[in-house]
Amino acid sequence: MYRSLIRPLLFLMDAEKAHHFTFGMIKWLLSLPLAKAITRLLFAPQQKGLQKELMGLTFPNPIGLAAGFDKDARLIDELACFGFGFIEIGTLTPRPQSGNPQPRLFRLPQDSGLINRMGFNNEGVAAAVERLKKRQTNLIIGGNIGKNKDTPNEEALNDYLVCFEALYDYVDYFVINVSSPNTPGLRQLQEKEPLTALLQALQARNQQKPQPKPILLKIAPDLTEQQLDDIVAIVTATRLAGVIATNTTISREGLQTSADTLAAIGNGGLSGKPVRSRSTEVIRYLAQKSNKHFVIIGVGGIFTAEDVREKLAAGADLVQVYTGFVYEGPAMIKKICAQL
Repeated sequence: MYRSLIRPLLFLMDAEKAHHFTFGMIKWLLSLPLAKAITRLLFAPQQKGLQKELMGLTFPNPIGLAAGFDKDARLIDELACFGFGFIEIGTLTPRPQSGNPQPRLFRLPQDSGLINRMGFNNEGVAAAVERLKKRQTNLIIGGNIGKNKDTPNEEALNDYLVCFEALYDYVDYFVINVSSPNTPGLRQLQEKEPLTALLQALQARNQQKPQPKPILLKIAPDLTEQQLDDIVAIVTATRLAGVIATNTTISREGLQTSADTLAAIGNGGLSGKPVRSRSTEVIRYLAQKSNKHFVIIGVGGIFTAEDVREKLAAGADLVQVYTGFVYEGPAMIKKICAQL
């Protein structure tokens, strides 16, 4: 029903407007009596053999919702009803920011992809914390954190520390986002020296806590082998829990969408099926180079159980979905878990 009826209607709307419309509908529908219970019955996986014990956390299944879908933690309790093994909120910044000018989210139906240049639009970490205080689900929540657009890179650490401190009591793990292509200069923080300094400082603050939380690093799919080698060395040296591979790509290679359409869309990070292969390559490289020394969460182009198996076989411990969820709909997680 979703793919034959609901998705075609949503795809008639501007992509970002459709996202907000869907959020509103989910919020309203699941506020009705018994709606959450019925949704769980319809869409939550029933299998008990998919649990994963990682980073001191118990994941009911290995399929999570990637950051970017529920940036401001608006639908934690509602989205938990759709069977995700965990949900990652953000990317959150210390201060609210509106992000880049609209339009900034585009569908590529021929390629089952999305291009976005959102630019860390969010209401600020304090607003998300207030919502997290009220959540009812005990599902594992990750906090993806970044810096404000107008914060110079040399002052970025303070932004990450502000978000870390604000979220510490309300999330189960952290993700350091230095890999979005949509904040000017952000990817420069992926270079070895600034990244090492940033992660060392965050980990030092983390270790001062009574119960340190797992910290992961989210990386771009566009890194060279030398840069990936640096990532392995840095993650190992700073004793991070792991890596999320990968964010969106700036590449446009091999797309079916016309060059004119791509030119009209302009800059942005590409997600969905076009990034699946490269994401898996990065996962495999990291797993082999690190000798599976740290956790890897695979994300990029996951639409089916076979896509999940591919990521797990390459070395991923868990996976996340975003674009696949937009294209496949709410039955996606239950269907994949049944096939796994």
